[in-house]
Amino acid sequence: MSGSDPIGDEGLTESGAAFIVVMGVSGTGKSTLGTELARALKMPYVEGDDLHPQANVDKMAAGTPLDDADREPWLELIRTTAEKKVVEEQAAYYAGKRAHHSAPRCHGVVITCSALKKYYRDILRGILKPASKDAQTLPSHLEAPSPVALPTYFVFIDGSRELLMERMKKRTGHFMKASMLDSQLSTLESPVGEDGVVVVSIQDLTHSTRDQIKMAMEGLVQVAYPQFSTYVKKLIEEEEGRDGGH
Repeated sequence: MSGSDPIGDEGLTESGAAFIVVMGVSGTGKSTLGTELARALKMPYVEGDDLHPQANVDKMAAGTPLDDADREPWLELIRTTAEKKVVEEQAAYYAGKRAHHSAPRCHGVVITCSALKKYYRDILRGILKPASKDAQTLPSHLEAPSPVALPTYFVFIDGSRELLMERMKKRTGHFMKASMLDSQLSTLESPVGEDGVVVVSIQDLTHSTRDQIKMAMEGLVQVAYPQFSTYVKKLIEEEEGRDGGH
């Protein structure tokens, strides 16, 4: 789109648009943290596992680890879902459908995904598209923002094998089996040190979900581009102000 179009790359960059992936192996509490983080950031939340094709769900339910051929289309769909949500939110905002918002806000989305390998994370960043290559993945009237215009941030939930195993054994109604934890841990390529990564540890059992949200948001302030960083910092200050008023 042209530089004058407010929902093109320039408009997204100026608004501080963001795609946030809450990542980690199974049992870390990605869904809980992701839901609450999205609420704190005033952004929509998507459960990444809900985007798996049925064939992937069946394999995991049978205790069979997914291979890269299984994951690539799923990872690309997560990225496409993020792009679509952000572009549509921006379009609605600039069309005046959200005029009731009295103050500027950043548009974005929070999605959960294990994102165990750097290769997978680069697909989520929009840098790699091994499954679709040049295939059209968005409706023709929408243009996908570039990886620069829609930067991806990762909130990595980290915990020891012993803690994760205990948490997984207590879970019910989830297709991931506790016996697959070792496979995931051996596959995990730590994202620590990569750009745009925030680490939230679950080792300290005294930390509540609220504490973890605060850690995630304070981390995002440090690693995000200026517009989004400023937005998150303001949300933190507003929350602290409400706490102080009680």
